[in-house]
Amino acid sequence: MSIPNSRTRTKLSVNVNKIALLRNSRDTTIPSVVAAAQTCIAAGAAGITIHPRPDMRHIRPGDVFDLAALLAQPANQAIEFNIEGNPFAGPEANGFPGFMALVEATRPAQCTLVPDDPAQLTSDHGWDLSGDNSRLQAIIQQLHQTGCRVSLFMDPVPDQLRLAKQLGADRIEFYTGPYADHFARQQAGQPNQHEQILAAFVAAAEVANALGLGINAGHDLNQQNLATFCQAVRPVAEVSIGHGLITDALWAGLDTTVRTYDTILENVG
Repeated sequence: MSIPNSRTRTKLSVNVNKIALLRNSRDTTIPSVVAAAQTCIAAGAAGITIHPRPDMRHIRPGDVFDLAALLAQPANQAIEFNIEGNPFAGPEANGFPGFMALVEATRPAQCTLVPDDPAQLTSDHGWDLSGDNSRLQAIIQQLHQTGCRVSLFMDPVPDQLRLAKQLGADRIEFYTGPYADHFARQQAGQPNQHEQILAAFVAAAEVANALGLGINAGHDLNQQNLATFCQAVRPVAEVSIGHGLITDALWAGLDTTVRTYDTILENVG
């Protein structure tokens, strides 16, 4: 099968949640989420990603507005703002206004809808679209009316991707946690299903391409496994990377680390 635009450059969107998590460990304003985003942009990041959760464990509503203001500046208008989260997360007594309220107020370039539970440590699965999706479809339509691109967080299951297309999604973001886990096992010489799992993503990407769905990817991608994934799964429009990148930055610095990840993507082509 011929894959269109297979040599399109994959963009790097840096998830700055972990910067906010560190700041929130103290009653302080440092490290600054906005300053971190500015450093990432100066180092070549094509986008900034955040995932505001109802418990406000990291990104807070004020961060969403501050980052929206930063990216609205003329010099940053080419930088995409990607807000991800559960669209059904409503207002909370702690001051969280609800996910959709934040999105509607800040109008990001892309909204990645994730089926995470408030109690989850992190996102760990894609949408199961087998049932009634009328609420989700209405939200997708609502986001489109604001000019927002909609991506659904998905596992590499072809039938589920077909349902995502039917709901009106523009892109899907592959949940790459299992890929990263088995890649690490393979590198450590441990029993793994790396080849089978990567093959499932390749096959699902072919389905997504045939459907006209753009492909994003995220979760546990790092310097070791990023190139292998993007070389095999074509074309990946964007990767959203937070935990691995910020961890690497503790040793190499944020500017250098963003440049390193961007170079990996540039070399993939």
